Amino acid sequence: MKRLLLCILLLSAAQLTQAQYYKTDTARKKDFDASRLIIGGSLGLSFGDYTNINVSPLVGYRISQLFAAGLAINAQYGSERFRDYYGNTGQRNQYSIFGGGLWGRVYPLDFIFVHIQPEYNYVSLKSTYYDTDPKTVVKDSYGVPSLLMGGGYSQPLGGRAAFSIMALYDVLQDSRSPYQNGLILRVGASLGL
Repeated sequence: MKRLLLCILLLSAAQLTQAQYYKTDTARKKDFDASRLIIGGSLGLSFGDYTNINVSPLVGYRISQLFAAGLAINAQYGSERFRDYYGNTGQRNQYSIFGGGLWGRVYPLDFIFVHIQPEYNYVSLKSTYYDTDPKTVVKDSYGVPSLLMGGGYSQPLGGRAAFSIMALYDVLQDSRSPYQNGLILRVGASLGL
């Protein structure tokens, strides 16, 4: 049960987005409207044999009642420890990920959205093998593309606040993707300015 909760916590990230709910005003359709700005991102923390620290800010603009788009940055640090039957550490991987990309959303209904996010991440990996004498350290770094696609649900909580949940999947599934065969769940709240 603890591992299930840890996985849910790990996959979940608090997404704080500042965007105001509005109705399209056709008279001012082409003017910049600060209430349409989306500023926020996701934060994630997990500690233990699998440690992950994730800070992923985003900025965007609600183009119309139907569309929103913007830029996202992905910054993560992680460490995973593999133990043998006796509890001794046999291997430890440490990685850092930095990258970003674009994101876009289509809102077929006010509370349902489809999300797409192509991104490119630079991954730096350090693996330490303790079961060799002396211990062995292997370093690697590489770039990897990802295409996150999925959807979400946003429930207004009154005024300019809302609760949202989103499920994404990396459809490219590059062999070195940080999103290997996993569903990415993001849960959050949004507040308007």
